[in-house]
Amino acid sequence: MRAAIDALEAAFGAGVPPLPLRTHMPTPNGDLLMMPAAARHGVGVKLITVTPQNPERGLPFVQGTYVLFGPVSQSPEAVMDGASLTALRTGAVSGLATRWLARRDARRLVVFGAGVQARAHVEAVRAVRDIEEIVIVSRTRERADALAAEVGGRTGSAADVSGADIVCTCTTSPRPLFDGEILAEGVHVNAVGAYTPSSRELDTAAVARGRVVVETRDVARAESGDLLIPMAEGAIGDDHVVADLAEMVRGKEVRRSPVDVTVFLSVGLGFEDLVVARAAVDA
Repeated sequence: MRAAIDALEAAFGAGVPPLPLRTHMPTPNGDLLMMPAAARHGVGVKLITVTPQNPERGLPFVQGTYVLFGPVSQSPEAVMDGASLTALRTGAVSGLATRWLARRDARRLVVFGAGVQARAHVEAVRAVRDIEEIVIVSRTRERADALAAEVGGRTGSAADVSGADIVCTCTTSPRPLFDGEILAEGVHVNAVGAYTPSSRELDTAAVARGRVVVETRDVARAESGDLLIPMAEGAIGDDHVVADLAEMVRGKEVRRSPVDVTVFLSVGLGFEDLVVARAAVDA
């Protein structure tokens, strides 16, 4: 995980190439997503299906394949499991945001969700901060108990965000998970579950209170319901985003004081998949 975070930090610092928006095709049982990217790391494309009812069947929510091609010859180099890559790169990009935005003394982590992404986010946050307490919040108590036991934490409720130093939302919920007014001063929030303009994990209060960072402004304005819904309500303006990841890594100030609330909104980029896939192949 730390190697993936480091690779993303170097890649965003060097600059993000022009990216097409993901192809998003609704299917009878979920969605089909295609995410291509090309950069100095090579050429790659991810095909994944998102199937909300799969966990009830004992199957993964996200399934798919990633194909990596070389940067010069463009010959195929690797075929990877798309779900595993997605978990690694999503956790890693939140780890990168946490490295730059969370307070250095952050010790208490609250994670919404109890699946693959939640587990990856615990690992990612632990890679960049000395976490002493972990709280898992999930609508499925059995899964929450299992993940809490695995990571040495406990189960909790949405009210636990009031005492959190870091909050990660890693769910399939299309609606806000907690009241943003109860977030403590100085908290950092990573919101990664929503990826369409009509869905969000954070309410308007949480986003309006936050110093917001996104992966790229263009993609966030096209796909992030966490950003677009508060904008449509008139609660925030187009200038509410303080920085994108490239600007953050290059030193643009986001957290100005220990009491600032910082918020990272992620919808996922094909560029991130490419960077992490290349790092895995070259390791």
